Amino acid sequence: GQVNKGQVPPNFTLKDQDGKAVSLAKYKGKPVVVYFYPADESPSCTKQACAFRDSYEKFKKAGAEVIGISGDDSSSHKSFAKKYRLPFTLLSDEGNKVRKEWGIPSDLFGALPGRQTYVLDKQGVVQLIYNNQFQPEKHIDETLKLLQSL
Repeated sequence: GQVNKGQVPPNFTLKDQDGKAVSLAKYKGKPVVVYFYPADESPSCTKQACAFRDSYEKFKKAGAEVIGISGDDSSSHKSFAKKYRLPFTLLSDEGNKVRKEWGIPSDLFGALPGRQTYVLDKQGVVQLIYNNQFQPEKHIDETLKLLQSL
């Protein structure tokens, strides 16, 4: 299936950049921005991660958590987070299981895992889905606007 607006997406438990298990359910009660991206260190992914980093204080002010998810393993995430001083959680979706469960379309003729952002409200319901290959900065503003209205 595909996760749509107004739905509660399937829960998952994945390892973060420190190898600790993190489950989506643990964030209930606060809004969460879950963004799926193709790979650590690719130029647009780095741009996107840094844009989230630069706005991170605003997300925190809005009471929200930010979670980035890709198929890279924990050690790749760890060096990516360290290199760019990323203050948020990066989860390792090895084998792209969660990506498949959420029904995220791949992009560029299926060559790359898609880049998609979900904003969940305090109840864990999807309020915004943003499919974004090309303007990572722009979607951060829209995401923040929505969070501030929740």
